[in-house]
Amino acid sequence: MNTTASTQQHSQGTTVTANSGKTIVLVHGGFVDGSGWAGVHKALTGKGYQVMVVQNPTKSLAEDVAVTKAAIDSASGEVVLVGHSYGGVVITEAGTHPKVSSLVYITAFAPDQGESVSSLIANPPPGAPVPPILPPKDGYLFLDRDQFAASFAADVEADTAVFMADSQVPWGLEALTGAVTEPAWKSKPSFYLVAAEDKMIPPPAQRAMAGRAQAQVTEVPGSHAIYVSKPVEVAELIQQAAASAK
Repeated sequence: MNTTASTQQHSQGTTVTANSGKTIVLVHGGFVDGSGWAGVHKALTGKGYQVMVVQNPTKSLAEDVAVTKAAIDSASGEVVLVGHSYGGVVITEAGTHPKVSSLVYITAFAPDQGESVSSLIANPPPGAPVPPILPPKDGYLFLDRDQFAASFAADVEADTAVFMADSQVPWGLEALTGAVTEPAWKSKPSFYLVAAEDKMIPPPAQRAMAGRAQAQVTEVPGSHAIYVSKPVEVAELIQQAAASAK
């Protein structure tokens, strides 16, 4: 059953420390790899959680789902499946795996059946920020390096944002256009962290997807790279999901 939608403003004193025994599986998005989860990984393992970081090739949705399911298969016990950005599409498709107890979307796409990143971004509302995605080259996409920090990582330490821009992972068009077949959020409890200053996925779109998924919502000021800039807040929501999922 899906949980009832509610919004919680993060407060510095709100923490969840109970280790439920579940394994946390972290799935990165497009243009980046799993190393951005380092701070979240540290926060969760410090609480005693088993944490796995998936390294998806981001060539196609089917391949990324297969790699993610392999990680879920290898986990002991139930899994809290976490996705950032495009990783939300991956967990929406892979999250029907029977070992997955709940889903956590970190400023992520949460598509319905037949939807993809491509379809979800096809008609941006007037005035919405336009991500600086360069024209495809040989079937892959990159963000403009000069605009990467402002659009993707505005609240990340400057040196780290430059490194993220310079170490971009090619994002395959087949990943962008890969459509979901059976949305896991229709059968699994879902949690959503809205990054209120995101310039890649507009916050109103995040709220709409979270509401459609009947997710429990936490809203935090931060950029699209909030999982890098505010790992403690991100980890707290993941811990809430781990503690509440049955």
